[in-house]
Amino acid sequence: MTSEKTAADAQFLAPGEGRAIWFLRNRMTVKATAASTGGAYGLVESIIAPGFSPPLHVHHREDEAFYVLEGEVTMQCGDRTFTATAGAFVFLPRDVPHTFVVEGDRPARMLTLLSPGGGEGVFIDGGRVPEHEGMPPATPPDIPALKRVAEAYGSEIIGPPLAARR
Repeated sequence: MTSEKTAADAQFLAPGEGRAIWFLRNRMTVKATAASTGGAYGLVESIIAPGFSPPLHVHHREDEAFYVLEGEVTMQCGDRTFTATAGAFVFLPRDVPHTFVVEGDRPARMLTLLSPGGGEGVFIDGGRVPEHEGMPPATPPDIPALKRVAEAYGSEIIGPPLAARR
């Protein structure tokens, strides 16, 4: 089998490069999209505010995986709960409800891999261009708008966020 790909198809982003987005209480940098990986995956680096949790949701089109770079995160997938700290990897299969919460008083930093790609569009279309280098302001999420963008990407918001343990 011959591939039509060449070295010209290689991609490189230096540290800090990528599309910056404020999404809910996250500062995200989109590193790869379905469009840039031939549909294989989307990759996002996130800095997530302490105490933040997205609403309980489910992806129907892609699996989601997290690699924790900094901080402590409680992950819930179905009836299972994981405590993830720096160096932990968590795989969440599609069609299983999940959420997470950032524990403690410091932000978490994680890589999120969505496979196949496409689900990163929720963050792109549901987020906004950052107004400055820092984190987005603490504002209540617009749940109806979040549900609409999630639905457009084959996901559902099905429950409340997860409460922090401390």
